[in-house]
Amino acid sequence: MRFLPVSLATILVELADLDETLALFASLQNDPIEGIEETVPAARTLMIRFRPEKIGSEALAARLASRDLSAKIAPSDNLVEIPVRYNGEDLADVAELTGLSIEEVIRRHTESEFTVAFCGFAPGFGYLVGGDPALHVPRRQSPRTRIPAGSVALAGAFSGVYPQNSPGGWQIIGTTPVKMWDIDREPGALFQPGYRVRFFDMDTAGRSVDIPAPTQREKGQTKDGPHFEVLAAPMPAIFQDLGRFGQTGQGVSASGALDRGAFNAANRIVGNPVNTPCLELTLGGFSFRSTSRAVIGTAGAPCPITITAADRSFVAKAHSPVSLEAGDVVTFGQPSKGMRCYLAVRGGFDVEPVLGSFATDTLAVVGPEPVGAGAILPLKGETSGLSSVSIDEVPAFEPPATGEVVTLDVVLGPRTDWFTQRGIETLTGQLWQVTPQSNRVGIRLSGDVPVERKDSAELPSEGTATGAIQIPHSGQPVLFLADHPLTGGYPVIGAVAEYHLDLAGQIPVNAKIKFRPIGPFAEIVARNIESRGEKR
Repeated sequence: MRFLPVSLATILVELADLDETLALFASLQNDPIEGIEETVPAARTLMIRFRPEKIGSEALAARLASRDLSAKIAPSDNLVEIPVRYNGEDLADVAELTGLSIEEVIRRHTESEFTVAFCGFAPGFGYLVGGDPALHVPRRQSPRTRIPAGSVALAGAFSGVYPQNSPGGWQIIGTTPVKMWDIDREPGALFQPGYRVRFFDMDTAGRSVDIPAPTQREKGQTKDGPHFEVLAAPMPAIFQDLGRFGQTGQGVSASGALDRGAFNAANRIVGNPVNTPCLELTLGGFSFRSTSRAVIGTAGAPCPITITAADRSFVAKAHSPVSLEAGDVVTFGQPSKGMRCYLAVRGGFDVEPVLGSFATDTLAVVGPEPVGAGAILPLKGETSGLSSVSIDEVPAFEPPATGEVVTLDVVLGPRTDWFTQRGIETLTGQLWQVTPQSNRVGIRLSGDVPVERKDSAELPSEGTATGAIQIPHSGQPVLFLADHPLTGGYPVIGAVAEYHLDLAGQIPVNAKIKFRPIGPFAEIVARNIESRGEKR
């Protein structure tokens, strides 16, 4: 085993092959190690998030190194057949890369039987192994910002089907009408680890294709009680909490508020319990009318807040509780700095959780519905668990403005050694401009000089963390935020330290980022835990 740093509280365990990886994963499920919070399996790695106050990285490495990796995972008897229309925009490129005709690519893909090795990247995305080795092709030089749901694709030794519209770098060879992920289906993911999978050509198979109608979720009914009526939302507002943890087995990442400190502050301002859902507003412009008395609080990007009543209008103070009367209209202006502010209401919004959380994952399309103009936001009016309002909240940091330089501390790893020394110096010495293609999935950066790799090999897909700095073939970094894919296939050169993630979530377009390593890259050495007196 090889142990590599990911962040201050996450390591990557590199193993010899998929069998060893799945064996270690099964071992940890059967006999957990105290302090491990989450484990993300991939082709040859496990990404493990842990609590440093419970166990150190070296002690964790020692415990992992002692595990038996001889166990084999038995494949499932379940066979899933997927109809495909082989019309993918990369089909001709795949034929050229493999030296095969298009017809031969299709034949080899349909004659292969695949096995779901693991799920990741996005809910319902299964990594399929066991296909014809002749179809092993590299990822695209630069990932697409949007791949349509149902796209059948190849990358390295894997095949897969994109369950939602999402960014990605795989080679698209076709499309399927089958819904791969349905949160109201049991199980939600059509592909489960161990399942066998076969594809067939819809146009030539001579067989009928029966596509089940997707489950329709019941829409919440408009309530007669106290509520906010949304008047304007240039960018949809989204509900957030601190994250959806414990769902990585379904390919669902944590998501959650991008500025957790501001989220918590908004709830403290109105006296709500920790993790009461708030609305995350991006770049202002949001406006609503209250139908009853209410107390609201905002924190984060400094949006000017105007309250318009029947007989007056005034500017409310941010980071302080604001009392509303029935009929008051609240309008958020554009912030002079930062990107996102958080709106809390005393007693909370009456919204239903999804998979145990109120977080809205924009990549996975998991969570409450985005909030647009005309939406009705019922108020819960909870009275138990409330505390006094807070009138002395101050921002944890000054949000950055367009054009400013933001310095982010970085933990180098896990794949820093895939880059030349010049490439590492380019990452840390050059200013990187935030591009308009940035969103909650990640900040896409542009620099004069691309980051240079010394290893041009294809990286098997592996877990990625919030704050990871992924380098695609273009050499232009992508800084992953809360809605990032669970797994990715481009090397990660470093990750933003956890204490700077809130700051990263507030960086606007056209600001510049400077990455500052907090130490050199070094593998984690497994140390005998008794030498530190740590408990088993």
